[in-house]
Amino acid sequence: MNGDWLIRGRDGRLSVYLPAGDTVLCRAELGADGRWEPPRRVGGEQKLRPGPAFGQGADSYAHLAAWRPTKPGESGLVHTTHFRPRLAALDWASIGHPDGTGDRTGSPAVTVDAQGRAHVFVRNRAGGMSMRGQKQVGGWGPWRDLKGRDVAERPAAVVGESGRVELYAAVPGAVLHWRQEEPGSVPVLEEALETPVRADTLYALATSAEHTTLFYADEADGLWAWRPGSEPVRLLTSAGPGPLRALRCRLDGHDCTLLARRSAAGRVAFAAYPTEQESAGAWWTESGPPLPEDALVALALDEGGRVVAATLSPSDGRLLVTRRKDEPGLALEAWREV
Repeated sequence: MNGDWLIRGRDGRLSVYLPAGDTVLCRAELGADGRWEPPRRVGGEQKLRPGPAFGQGADSYAHLAAWRPTKPGESGLVHTTHFRPRLAALDWASIGHPDGTGDRTGSPAVTVDAQGRAHVFVRNRAGGMSMRGQKQVGGWGPWRDLKGRDVAERPAAVVGESGRVELYAAVPGAVLHWRQEEPGSVPVLEEALETPVRADTLYALATSAEHTTLFYADEADGLWAWRPGSEPVRLLTSAGPGPLRALRCRLDGHDCTLLARRSAAGRVAFAAYPTEQESAGAWWTESGPPLPEDALVALALDEGGRVVAATLSPSDGRLLVTRRKDEPGLALEAWREV
């Protein structure tokens, strides 16, 4: 999965998106007492290929993109919007293929600009990056070739506080950065950072009115933070394998960035530091039970602004959730299965 699969909806309730064979399921909170509804299929009966992507706009609507089989040896991308977690999502709608026709070319990424327009990014057959975005008046614009070469499987898309869309993608020995020059425009390739990046570790977060920050791991297991226009900063040693997640939150009255990933010991490791102040340092603290090797980690804020963490194991569908306690620091409640 690519993107944030744990979100807070427009009604304030949390929901999770779970891949299940050839479909995506959604589960939503029924209330603050820990009850969740049973899984429901998203987007109708359309069969999907593995690896859906998730994004959410300022209006709290969730946007999903995924590949679907079209005919033997070929696939196309589809998109759906989920307006409220406890309502049915729209049916999957085709948005085509970046090369017109062909098979799956890479994992999609989706993000949503300040006007609520979804932007879907995916690697094309030539190894560059392509994008298709929704129009303000409805429908979709054409596929755009954003250039680049040898881009990796999974890009990281984000919308800054300015409302403009940005994209990061790994290439051998470097990270590429695209950014919209103005809202609604096609993102342009602005900068390439030479760095020994691990392509499966990128995660981008809006961290101020001026900047987004990219987090990534290198081949020596260092975890780095990079804001385009500046030099990357080594934060700490990676806690373990698997995708990284980051969240801005308030801890004891301070604007902080919280990081989470599965540790080498199999538990969830957390680290926090003042946002955009990497020099303050950070360290990992582990929590929860040991998890399967394929377990994913997600972070969100609930209706009351409390940090919520979730883990999901695609192999067995087991979902665990915890919340921050109402006390100083990052003390968490006991993890529970839902």
